[in-house]
Amino acid sequence: MMLTLASDLKSYMPIALICLMAIGFGVANVVLSQLFGPRRQGKNKGQTYESGMNPIGTARKRFNVRFYLIAMVFLVFDVEVVFLYPWAVTFPNLAVRSDEGLLWLFRILFFLLTTVVAFLYGYRKGVFKFD
Repeated sequence: MMLTLASDLKSYMPIALICLMAIGFGVANVVLSQLFGPRRQGKNKGQTYESGMNPIGTARKRFNVRFYLIAMVFLVFDVEVVFLYPWAVTFPNLAVRSDEGLLWLFRILFFLLTTVVAFLYGYRKGVFKFD
C-alpha cells in the first residue's frame, strides 16, 4: 500500500516543481527589484502613468463601438481554437468508428460554420476597416 502511494505522489513531482519555480520566479523578481531598482523621488514619481502620455482630461472618454466588436471577434476565434484543438487531437480515435466519427465531423463543421458567420457579420459591420 505504501509503495503505490509513493509512486502516485512521484507522478505529481513535475507539477510541484513547476509551481515552486513559478513562485520562486515571482518572489525573486520582487526581491531583486527592491534591492537593485531605482529609488528616485520627484513630483512625477507618484503621478498616474498612461502609456507615456500625460493623464489630462476625464476618464469617461467614449470609445467607438468598433473596439468592442474587435474584442468580440477576437473572443469568438479564441474560443474556436480552444475547442478545435482537443477535437483535432481526438478525431483520429473517433474516426475509427465510422458512424460516430462522421457525427463528430458534422458537429465540428457546424461549429466552424457558426464562427465563419460571426466573421462575416463583423466584416459586414466594418470591424476590420481602420480608416
